[in-house]
Formats: sequence, structure tokens, C-alpha cells
Amino acid sequence: MNRLVLAVVALMLVGGGAEAEMVERRIEYDIDGQKFASVLVYDDTVAGKRPAVLMEPDWAGVGTKAIAQARTVAGKDYVVLVADLYGAGYAPKDAKEMQTTSFAVRNDVKLSRARGGKALEVMLAEGQKLGIVDPAKVAGVGFCIGGGMLLDLARGRSDLKAVAVFHVTFPQSADPAGESKLASKVLALHGADDPVTPRAAIGALEDELDAAKVSWEVVLFSGTVHSFTDVTATDPTTARVQRYDPQVSRRSYAAMREFFADAL
Repeated sequence: MNRLVLAVVALMLVGGGAEAEMVERRIEYDIDGQKFASVLVYDDTVAGKRPAVLMEPDWAGVGTKAIAQARTVAGKDYVVLVADLYGAGYAPKDAKEMQTTSFAVRNDVKLSRARGGKALEVMLAEGQKLGIVDPAKVAGVGFCIGGGMLLDLARGRSDLKAVAVFHVTFPQSADPAGESKLASKVLALHGADDPVTPRAAIGALEDELDAAKVSWEVVLFSGTVHSFTDVTATDPTTARVQRYDPQVSRRSYAAMREFFADAL
């Protein structure tokens, strides 16, 4: 009996070695003399080139949570870069600092586009050097305020074929009077009861996408508020504003995968 148990364990260990091996590669670069450090995430067991996905994280920036989200986005299908929008070695210490820091970047469209655009260039350069990305298939994902920054990045360039935003904050441009080159297909995954970005703001985004004549989809999840993909949003005192919902999270990632499969 002991031999049988040991044999089963050994087989499990051998089998485990063949499972996905997600690489998390830190990439450092400069923007105007300031150091930045983004993280490239991909499955190293997959051969061949895959679409490249730029990920603009929520206001917490590059960290454990964002990298876990990137792993979910990447799977075996995509190479994902978690973009550093604050600077290497910096992480906001609390919600107040997250708000102050993220709003400062978000409200300066020139700054946010410069940082997001550089991260996009780094992702494509590193991915092509490694031979793992298809430069003709480039997309983006954004979470919360990162979704707003991603949409502004897409408004400033035409090389993002598709973007998907999860519980987006500030979907309208930080420079509403500025010229827009929006040509990306857009998927917005949103809580129907999100008080941070109410349905009226999503409706205004739909009007903008119609005016830009781009293909778009909006998925509203009933009974769902902000941060439904955020595994740290579990505080009952703030549940009416932000709340992790594992079922909605799973369904939203599935919708993203289907959208990218068709769009890229």
C-alpha cells in the first residue's frame, strides 16, 4: 500500500512538471531620466508567437495583485506586460496615496500616454527579442483607473487593435478637447451598480465609440459594483462601493478572451 501511494505521488510530481510555467520577467527602462520597471508575464511552455497585451493596472500599480491578474489574462494565449506608471521601486502605501498618485498621472494625458506608450514599445521590443510575440496582434487591458489610462492611450495612437477595460474609472478622456485617433475595438466589462463609474458615464463612452465608428461591446453585470476582479476588495464596510465577485470575475475574463480571439 505504501509503495502504491509513493508511486501515485511520483506520477503526480512528474505530471506537474509538464504544467504551465508562467514567467514573470522584470524589465527596466528610462523615461526622461526616471527609472521604470514593468513585468512581462507569459507561459514559457508555449511554442510560437502570441498576441501582445499591454496591461495598465489599477491604482495600486505593479505588484502581487496586478501580476496575478496578468497571469490570468495571459494563460497560454497571450504575452502580457504589466506597465509601471509610477516609477521603479515606488508603491502607494494606502488608499489615500493611491488616489493622489494615480489621479496625478491620469489627469495629465501627455504624461499617461508617454508612460503607457513607452511600456508598449518595451513590451514589443522584448517580446520580439524573445521570439514570443506577434507584433501585428497588439491589444490592451486596463483595470479601474488603468482602464481610463488605457482608453486615453488608445485615443492617442492607432496600433492597439483591441482594448478591454474592467470596472473602468474615468472612461472619458483627460483631454476631452484634444484630437482622438481612436481606432481600437473596445470591450467594457462593468458592474451595473458601480457607483464609482455610473451607467451614465458608460453611456457617454458608448456615444464616443459610436462617433469614432469603432466596433464596441459593453457588458453590464447586474448586482455588481466596482472592483469585481480585485481579490483584495473584501472589506464589508466598503462592499456597496467595491466588492470582489469571483463568479463575475470569471465570466468577465472569459468574455475578454472571446473578444480578443475575434478581434486580433
